[in-house]
Amino acid sequence: MTDNTASDQPDQSLPKRNLLRAASDHPLFDYRLVVATSAVLLCLGLLMVISSSSVVAAVEMEDPFYFGKRQIIFAVIGVAGAWILSLLPEKFMRFMTWPAIILALLLLLATFTGLGVEQAGNQNWLSFGPSWTQFQPSEFAKLAIILWGANDLARRGKILTDIRQWTVFIVLSFTIIGLVVIQKDQGTAMIMMAIVILVLVGAGAPWRLLFGILTAAIAAVVILIVLQPYRMRRIWAFMNPEEDVLGSNLQARRGIYALASGGWFGQGLGSSRQKWGLLMEAHNDYIFAIIGEELGLMGTLGVILLFGCLAYAGIRIAMKSTSSFSRLLAVGVVAWFTVQAFANIAVATRLIPVMGITLPMISYGGSSLMANLFALGLLAGCARREPAAQKLLASRKHKPRVATIVRANR
Repeated sequence: MTDNTASDQPDQSLPKRNLLRAASDHPLFDYRLVVATSAVLLCLGLLMVISSSSVVAAVEMEDPFYFGKRQIIFAVIGVAGAWILSLLPEKFMRFMTWPAIILALLLLLATFTGLGVEQAGNQNWLSFGPSWTQFQPSEFAKLAIILWGANDLARRGKILTDIRQWTVFIVLSFTIIGLVVIQKDQGTAMIMMAIVILVLVGAGAPWRLLFGILTAAIAAVVILIVLQPYRMRRIWAFMNPEEDVLGSNLQARRGIYALASGGWFGQGLGSSRQKWGLLMEAHNDYIFAIIGEELGLMGTLGVILLFGCLAYAGIRIAMKSTSSFSRLLAVGVVAWFTVQAFANIAVATRLIPVMGITLPMISYGGSSLMANLFALGLLAGCARREPAAQKLLASRKHKPRVATIVRANR
């Protein structure tokens, strides 16, 4: 007699389904990954701004939480804007691309008028009176380039085989980058150039065009470095780390001290020594060094992992997008965050010369934080427009509510 009871039991010899793989197959996985990673980066950034700025805020503003409270206000505005942008339909977003790029140009030009404010030798701020009205137009110009470029290149579709079809995007992007260079903000200009090149790669630009742009960009950077003595000093300090340790190399050396003193798990949140007037720009350009000092190697690796997750999500969104606009928009946002995060971390770890670049979502700055959050809102919107995600969201929207079903059955 054959025993059939075994057939009703699950085969224990079969491997269990990989939960991570099952989660990644969910239609809203990319959207949730973007939101979750952004939330962790935002919370970490707020904590580190409060910690790293407490000393300078207490001395200069007589309030150790001055910069932290301002950053929280910017975060609230940025999150609200990101949420709205994530829900806007693609048609409306594409309609707004021209107003966005025109506004970016006007704001950049306004920095050369009486509204412009010079900080740290750069004429890249606008002020309309009170200090809370000051902002940096170039941060929003990055977003405008990505948004307008995605629409322009997607609109041209299959006619991009001719290099002349790329002219409008390249000329307009170079105009914006040129204005940023005139503001003496070479670091931001280099980030913008990297964004433009990677968007062109995502759009399928011919290699001869990319090679020509890259060659011209490198030549321009070399000329700008040669013409500006302070940039030459930065290069010289980078090439000679053991010289002028109390001058050109002071900031870089203290950043390395902060990272080295953190060990595996850091000295504890709020326990940094370098922020006590030793490491300048501790809550801005060198906040990664403070993370290493207070949270240790595990903290810095966690930050790198978070940016890696964000890049992974963005690449998945770009690959799944059926819309050329959403695909190029995702490529642009990923390029922005990945390149700028790498540049900031590379400066803090002395892999490249000082550039004056902030760490996205973490460094202090209302303009940069709001622009970053708006960009992540756009990326989340691209994730919501993935075919599988759209189908699932549509089914939820039209799913009858429980109360409706109960009333119908009475």
